[in-house]
Amino acid sequence: MTKKLTYLILALTLGSSVACTNMSNQEQGTLTGGAIGAVVGGGIAAATGGNGWTGAAIGAVAGGVVGNMKGKKQDY
Repeated sequence: MTKKLTYLILALTLGSSVACTNMSNQEQGTLTGGAIGAVVGGGIAAATGGNGWTGAAIGAVAGGVVGNMKGKKQDY
């Protein structure tokens, strides 16, 4: 199960990096933050005995919000 999650996250990250060419800084920040947050959240949850999917979902939301705010600052 962990291997499948790792491959899924890697595929999504690679796909999102290719898709970022015509995005604003805010959109790129949201997508990148969400991807990084999902990886970190899933890893922390799995390492501490929690549900990796729940950790990935929470991390993706948190990372997306932070990435959105940082990207918005870069647009101005």
